[in-house]
Amino acid sequence: MAPQLYLITPEAPNPEQFPRQLMGVLSGPEVAALLIRRGALDDAGYAAMAERIVQIGQAAGAAVLIEDDVEMARTLGADGVHVTSGGVKAIRAAVAALKPDGIVGAGNVRTRHDAMSFGELDVDYLMFGPLGGATDPQAAELAQWWAETFEVPAIYSDPAADQALVTSTPAEFLALSDCVWAAPDAGAALSGFDKAVKASA
Repeated sequence: MAPQLYLITPEAPNPEQFPRQLMGVLSGPEVAALLIRRGALDDAGYAAMAERIVQIGQAAGAAVLIEDDVEMARTLGADGVHVTSGGVKAIRAAVAALKPDGIVGAGNVRTRHDAMSFGELDVDYLMFGPLGGATDPQAAELAQWWAETFEVPAIYSDPAADQALVTSTPAEFLALSDCVWAAPDAGAALSGFDKAVKASA
């Protein structure tokens, strides 16, 4: 079965142009979830960007997640939160605040020990690999081990993914970020990845 697509927003999107670009991208292949990446934005900038993106993503049928801010997720009506910092303590707090109605995902999984520690906390998924930047060569191996061993869904994040290589991921979700937004046509890039993973299923 082909992995579902999980889209991560750019690190520093243009606040005026990006919402329209995102609407165009989300009119293409089905995106299961959309993570609004905080990047270098301050609280006010992130909240303003997130408010618009939550509406756009949900209108397109995607579950929209806020990075590391449970209160903002609640305030904006997002579908959940993706925890990248704070480890077990932060994940527990997010689960207590948002479950069972909201989604809680855990990222920044560096080792098998991290994965097992986070995975037993009633999270909805574990993400292996960074939100942006270079590919983590260990992430694919960790994602494969997790997907083959445990029931909690795995997301393999490859910011610099190549369409010819993404077909080998065993994870339930494939997270894409920089490789989509850096393309001349982000919508066409996402469609290319979608076709690649479906062709390999």
